[in-house]
Amino acid sequence: MKRGILEVFLVDAHGITHTNFIGSPVYYVLLQCGTKEYRSKMSKGDNDNALWNQKFVFGFPMSQWEKLTHIKFRIMDKELFKDGGFVGETMIHLGGIVTEGRDRVYMETKPAPYNVVLDDDTFKGHLKIGLRFIATDKSQRKAWEVKMEAKNREEPISPILNLMKLPLLRFLLYCFRKTNKYQLKEN
Repeated sequence: MKRGILEVFLVDAHGITHTNFIGSPVYYVLLQCGTKEYRSKMSKGDNDNALWNQKFVFGFPMSQWEKLTHIKFRIMDKELFKDGGFVGETMIHLGGIVTEGRDRVYMETKPAPYNVVLDDDTFKGHLKIGLRFIATDKSQRKAWEVKMEAKNREEPISPILNLMKLPLLRFLLYCFRKTNKYQLKEN
């Protein structure tokens, strides 16, 4: 049976409303897609900014993805003695990414800012979110996950190692030009 996996990358928020009267805000996000709901980790805000850098995975059969129209993000502010100070929400429609992902088996959007809608239907701030949709059957999905895990385990390459990866020909050409330049100046 074909399944669809939506990976959501919750990056950060900027310019959102600070609802606490005392102290610094602590934000979290409630993500809801269909019948599944997740809660992000708490993020101490810098007044109207928050950073999460967190990934969530929603998996449904393809028949359910065709019925799902959006994913909702509700930004909440932890109050002094309780959870639940509503800050704002963002809703992303999934039609395009699901259709493209189903046709191509894979679709990704880089993290981009989405407006945060307040209670009075005005906008204040934005939430940066990236999406990845993968449509596979069980065997393809397992191979995909193994490939992605291997890719994620690779350590970042330092800038010095990147320089060392320059093709030998470019390096030799650079050295050749430098020596020719000095020879022309001497003559």
